[in-house]
Amino acid sequence: MPMIPTRDTVLCMSLAGRPGHFGVRFHNHLYEQLGMDYYYKAFSTSDLPAAVAGIRALGIRGCGVSMPFKEACIALVDEMDASAAAIQSINTVVNDNGHLRAYNTDYIAIRQLIERHDLSPATSFALHGSGGMAKAVASAFRDAGFANGTLVARNPQSGQALAQHLGYEWRAELGDLRPQMLVNVTPIGMSGGPQVDDLAFCAEAVQAAEVIFDVVALPAQTPLVLLGQSLGKQVITGLEVIALQALEQFVLYTGVRPTDEQVRLATEYARG
Repeated sequence: MPMIPTRDTVLCMSLAGRPGHFGVRFHNHLYEQLGMDYYYKAFSTSDLPAAVAGIRALGIRGCGVSMPFKEACIALVDEMDASAAAIQSINTVVNDNGHLRAYNTDYIAIRQLIERHDLSPATSFALHGSGGMAKAVASAFRDAGFANGTLVARNPQSGQALAQHLGYEWRAELGDLRPQMLVNVTPIGMSGGPQVDDLAFCAEAVQAAEVIFDVVALPAQTPLVLLGQSLGKQVITGLEVIALQALEQFVLYTGVRPTDEQVRLATEYARG
């Protein structure tokens, strides 16, 4: 039976332009399974400074931060962890008695997945996207030693700036480029979005690639993932990303690291 919040319940939350249910279900499931007096709820806001002030004033323990707030939150916190400072993008805020420290567990999750899937730094890749999440993903690849990368972004201002900052090339379109790994960090293929049925890369590029990495988590089986699987490619899904970054948030909020089995069960529950 779900735990009933009390006056002593520790509150955690998330801020997103389009709040989802994965984090709510993931965190609350683990709280319940571990017998912890915590409660997690998702919000959106049209007044980000007031929302962050509320975290501080109301003693909210932690806050997940999603688009479009990952960069706008920077000026509103007191301290930046290295994971967020290095890429100037936030996805987690921890409140210690009114002191707000920001992290980026997206970056941490990508670094972990690079190691788990034994991706070689010699692999050439193209990354589609140039927003806050793209910054975290591309930075993780750079810091893992991937030198042969191209950022594909239609927005020349953000795309060129990010590529130049990380030492990668920039293209407005993939064109005839055929890298060994394709990484999607756009909303293409996302449930509820206008491009839910679209491929983030052309089928010819997917055919030529060896590794397909789609950061879109919902659904886990995006058109890009499904095509990559049907062609026998090595595939990494956004579900892996969202579960790992949520796990690291959970640890930051609670100081407790669940077992692999507990995380697996929480991930399965959160997908429901």
